[in-house]
Amino acid sequence: MKRVSFAEFGGPDVLQLLDAEEPHAGPGQIRVAVRAAGVNPVDWRVREGQILQAHPIELPAGVGIDAAGVVDEVGAGVDGISVGDNVFGEGSSTYAEFAVLSAWARMPEGLTFEEAAGYPSVVETALRVLREVGVQPGQTLLVSGASGGVGSAVLQIARDRGIAVIGTAGAANQDYLRSLGAVATTYGAGWVERVRQLGPVDAALDLAGSGVIRELVELTGDPAKVLSIADLDAPDLGVRFSGVAGSVPDALAEAADLIARGRLHIPVEKSYPLAEAAAAHIDSHTGHTRGRRVMVI
Repeated sequence: MKRVSFAEFGGPDVLQLLDAEEPHAGPGQIRVAVRAAGVNPVDWRVREGQILQAHPIELPAGVGIDAAGVVDEVGAGVDGISVGDNVFGEGSSTYAEFAVLSAWARMPEGLTFEEAAGYPSVVETALRVLREVGVQPGQTLLVSGASGGVGSAVLQIARDRGIAVIGTAGAANQDYLRSLGAVATTYGAGWVERVRQLGPVDAALDLAGSGVIRELVELTGDPAKVLSIADLDAPDLGVRFSGVAGSVPDALAEAADLIARGRLHIPVEKSYPLAEAAAAHIDSHTGHTRGRRVMVI
């Protein structure tokens, strides 16, 4: 099969599309013929060697954790899923023609493979950070860097739970944030005062790692009410950093339910063939995403 991999840590140019041995489903796993794979910031952070403690890997290594595809192999002990089913889920080395998944759910009706590939890890992350930051129905959550995949999921899940949301993003994404139920404002000079004018903030999430931790603590009044998934220096300021390790039980089932009820939709901003994985990482690294980027196989 064809697989995107890298033999050394570095920039996008270390990614190569090569022939590789097909993986096989072990106990409690399934294998899918991948139709699309999600592009996540963790993909290029792993490629750069940034977070080896959370993701120890041996080189050469594949890339990608999210995929949507057709089940073609079911491991021992797996029930309720059959060869030929369409699923989306999380696994490893998903920028490939075949990938093994360790968590999955059936794709909701009406969802394309490209759309489905954009949900797994971002919804798991959104559910996790909402739980960890402790925001409750009736409170107000500030989301810094709200227009990307995780932000899109956080805004919609929070609103479904009765949590008011203020989102910051670039000027071009203000209407997008409003369409997801957020009160929108721009980042840049004066953003703290603009947020203050919108009312008190009970909790805050840093999703972009743009150096705003001090300001988020100032707005909430307590480092314990702030959480970052993108700023590795957050703990130096007393703020919790929540990496990609760990999982939320039934996250994908909850995602499927939200999608089926029309309460969650994350658009695909751009798709790439496997041969353009480097371009996908370059675009992901620049930020300013509205929704998701995916690889199409």
